[in-house]
Amino acid sequence: MNTNLQSYVVILLHKRITTPTMKVICISDTHGLHKDVKLPQGDLLIHAGDISSRGTRSEVLDFIQWFDNLEQFAYKIFIAGNHDFFFEDTLTSEINAIIPKNIIYLNDSGVVVEGLKIWGSPIQPEFYDWAFNRKRGEEIKKHWDLIPDDTDVLITHGPPANILDKTTTGKNVGCQDLLDAVVSINPKFHIFGHIHEAYGMVKNNDSTFINASLLTERYAMRNEALCVEI
Repeated sequence: MNTNLQSYVVILLHKRITTPTMKVICISDTHGLHKDVKLPQGDLLIHAGDISSRGTRSEVLDFIQWFDNLEQFAYKIFIAGNHDFFFEDTLTSEINAIIPKNIIYLNDSGVVVEGLKIWGSPIQPEFYDWAFNRKRGEEIKKHWDLIPDDTDVLITHGPPANILDKTTTGKNVGCQDLLDAVVSINPKFHIFGHIHEAYGMVKNNDSTFINASLLTERYAMRNEALCVEI
């Protein structure tokens, strides 16, 4: 694992959170239906990918405008998912140009917010020909090896193996190499989505795992944003 603190971008903004705990709102897999999302009050909003349906520039811009206008949150973080082709096919400079300064976009990168070390990655195991797919084994493990050992909050699009990763056919499709990394790092929270039907929250040892998919497997907006306090 990576212990280099230079892996993180440090955000030192303490002007809006005055309580000893931070209220974190977790969502994922809105697939272009973000305007139908009902959000509770919170300090930090995290979206774990699949902001769009087809990954077009227009869909991405529509999401970013909506995300930007959520002024009730002191911090807003998102990653891409397997539907979000725009982020895989577009130069970093162009991506940075369309993201407002009050939004944090993570792609195998990290940020420190109010002392919390947060790492985000869009990568998930290969499935057909979606965005940010990697072969299981060494190819995907290279991404998990980038995660710093002292990560407090891990955001990935896909789930770890055998934790909130079961499909309607009864198959566990999460990533074993990701699970191995999470067990080693032991973050306070691991937030993800991707497998809509596995929505929920469980605690395993000292880590809380959150599948924050808001849509069902039939892409209906049915699940609620999940809230935790750190």
